[in-house]
Amino acid sequence: MTDKPGDTLPFAAWQWKSLLVFQTVCCGSYSILVHLCEVDGKIPFSSTSMVCIQESFKLFLSLSLLFNEHRQSEQPFQFPSWRICLPFAVPTVLYTINNNLAVHMQLHMDAATYQVLSNLKILTTAILYRIIIKRPISRLQWFALFLLTTAGVLNSYGGLQSSFEGNTSKGAIHLTLTGIAMLALYCTISGLAGVYSEYILKKDYHLSLHLQNSLLYLFGSILNGAFFIVTALTDEHGGSAMSLTKGFTFYTWLIIASQVFNGLIMSAVIKHSSNITRLFVISCSMLVTTVLSIALFSLQLNLFFSIAVVLVLVALYLYHK
Repeated sequence: MTDKPGDTLPFAAWQWKSLLVFQTVCCGSYSILVHLCEVDGKIPFSSTSMVCIQESFKLFLSLSLLFNEHRQSEQPFQFPSWRICLPFAVPTVLYTINNNLAVHMQLHMDAATYQVLSNLKILTTAILYRIIIKRPISRLQWFALFLLTTAGVLNSYGGLQSSFEGNTSKGAIHLTLTGIAMLALYCTISGLAGVYSEYILKKDYHLSLHLQNSLLYLFGSILNGAFFIVTALTDEHGGSAMSLTKGFTFYTWLIIASQVFNGLIMSAVIKHSSNITRLFVISCSMLVTTVLSIALFSLQLNLFFSIAVVLVLVALYLYHK
């Protein structure tokens, strides 16, 4: 598939660019909003309930778009076979793990560090592309991936220094060892989920994107709903934990709204473009997060973080050259 809007993409060039800009803002503001939700260094709500609500809203919007699309079509609706439906359960499991992991990771690093190190998704995605889809990686791209890894090491070292010194405020670049482990798992799962999602979305390209999204979010709503019930029943607070919106604030609802639209746009990007475009958006959002962190949390940038940002930008340029 081409990455060039206006060629085979079902959008006008300005619409495509607007969607990518909006998605960049959604990605860049995510960790900021989670940090704004914190109370005494803790997440006051259940991540499973937040993700469950997100998936339910995505399902509702996807079904609404599918119904509208079917109403305008003269062909009768045919429910896809189980052969088509079941593969969507796989990315659902992966996204469920990562969506919950992304919330709790915020307690182990500042927002800007999370966004910079999230660029390591490019490394895991590129390797998985090579292994699964057999897409070749040029020497220049390997060099770009090396620079990206170096940026991750430098930023991690600078963040660990602050954590060991006890400086873990929102205005300081910081990162814990637990955070590094969580981030490594997060980037690996993200790469696998992204590559697999692109494979199943494009494998049956003739199918409606709204139908494919409906299948994905149907499995997501069921799995996350079950996950929420299990965690609520085993919670020490008993029945009060069964409240879906317990601990929610205005910022929590902003997270839900932004991630609902971000998820729908992401599906369109993966199906009609590629994971490379998705990763480019995620990388650009690093700048949004950094600017917001400075404005809201008076973030103090250290030398390691600054070098890491430059290396990431150079790596992005070389990788997409």
